[in-house]
Amino acid sequence: MKGIVLSLCDLTGNMVKPWLEAGYECWIVDTQHSPGENRDGNLVRVGADIRYWLPPRVEYAIAFAFPPCTNLAGSGARWFAAKGPRVIGESMMLVGACMEVLCWTGAPWMIDNPVGLLSTRWRTPEHIFDPCDYGGYLDGPGDAYTKKTCLWTGNGFRMPPLRPVAPVEGSRIHLMPPSPDRANRRSETPMGFARAVFEANAEVLV
Repeated sequence: MKGIVLSLCDLTGNMVKPWLEAGYECWIVDTQHSPGENRDGNLVRVGADIRYWLPPRVEYAIAFAFPPCTNLAGSGARWFAAKGPRVIGESMMLVGACMEVLCWTGAPWMIDNPVGLLSTRWRTPEHIFDPCDYGGYLDGPGDAYTKKTCLWTGNGFRMPPLRPVAPVEGSRIHLMPPSPDRANRRSETPMGFARAVFEANAEVLV
């Protein structure tokens, strides 16, 4: 048993795909999954609110969290006053719940969020990157766009070395037209970064 890979507030499962391919069992938890635990081979989708979900008592290899950034990202600062402190407070509570679970696992961990309130309400991130910084990890290469992303890390998480590509696609994520799934599409983990994190961290777990 290689240990469980846990990914919180994760709809797509992009972050765990390299771990699945390597034979790890992966749990992705998000309110948009069907309620309960739904297994598909080594992938377990859990439909639950992180604030009220108890993870299984198992050995964890690594853990990730992608708390929703709608009410935290600096790009939406002009709407903070209208949203009010309750909305922002609830978003911060979800981040806190993610943090508690990540630390509880005892595994290397990482929280992903854009530049925004977490830097001022919590602490300065350990790392900041753009997807194009890791586009060279893909066959192609790919992820040739910019989107400033902050990482808060702990317990031995290893930041992967850069393999940058030219950001020829610019800031395409921010230029997405309105659509029902726009928020989900904007928050998808770039696969180059997911592959890079796997290569940097899996080698120390074997």
